[in-house]
Amino acid sequence: MTDIDSLIDSIYNGTTDLSGYNQSEHAGICSAGPLLIGALIVCDNARKSLGASCNAAGCQRAPANWQIDEEQERQVQQWAETKDVWVPEAEKWLASNYGEMIAQGAEARVYYKSGDTAVVKARTSIYATLGRAFEAIALHNMLFPETIMKVVGFTRDDDGLFRIILTQPYISCKRLATKQEIDEMVATKGFRDNGDGKGVNYVSDRLCLEDMHPANVFVEELTGKPICIDCIVKFRS
Repeated sequence: MTDIDSLIDSIYNGTTDLSGYNQSEHAGICSAGPLLIGALIVCDNARKSLGASCNAAGCQRAPANWQIDEEQERQVQQWAETKDVWVPEAEKWLASNYGEMIAQGAEARVYYKSGDTAVVKARTSIYATLGRAFEAIALHNMLFPETIMKVVGFTRDDDGLFRIILTQPYISCKRLATKQEIDEMVATKGFRDNGDGKGVNYVSDRLCLEDMHPANVFVEELTGKPICIDCIVKFRS
């Protein structure tokens, strides 16, 4: 693990770049902290090692996403345990340290203690692989730095689902954003409607931005501007 630690340090300090990401995306990675960098490295190593094993065995097809996902989860948990950032029985730990759960959706459980400046989320993956879920955090940070996510640990919930523990600034919501406000906000970031007729999914030359419905975009009380607190973001295939 020492090689990973050295690579994390050099990436976080700006002396090395992760391949496949442009400068803005790389900044999004670093803004989430060293644990996201390490998780991305471990996931990439897991994907490559699984592919090499498959080639050596003469497989007719590349590993399926579910196989990659399982291997990435296994190796990230192993790495996290050696770094003491794996949290067993996280639901009790989160409630004890960060307050009671105040919201729960398909992707995240949200914890908040009155007066704190941040919420804590235990976020599961709704992406094809765990590596893609980590990429999404970096891309969110690049697009929406006002609701930056910082990775602080990893766990499994009572149902056995792998969850990423992260912090995010607490946003005081004046109201939910309108469709027009969301359209205008994403347009300034280079996105346009993807044409699927749902009205909540957008595309740029490089990225897909989805699930941008009003429950995920608040008008912030202090500034009066729309702020995205959650979304689905990924590279175009």
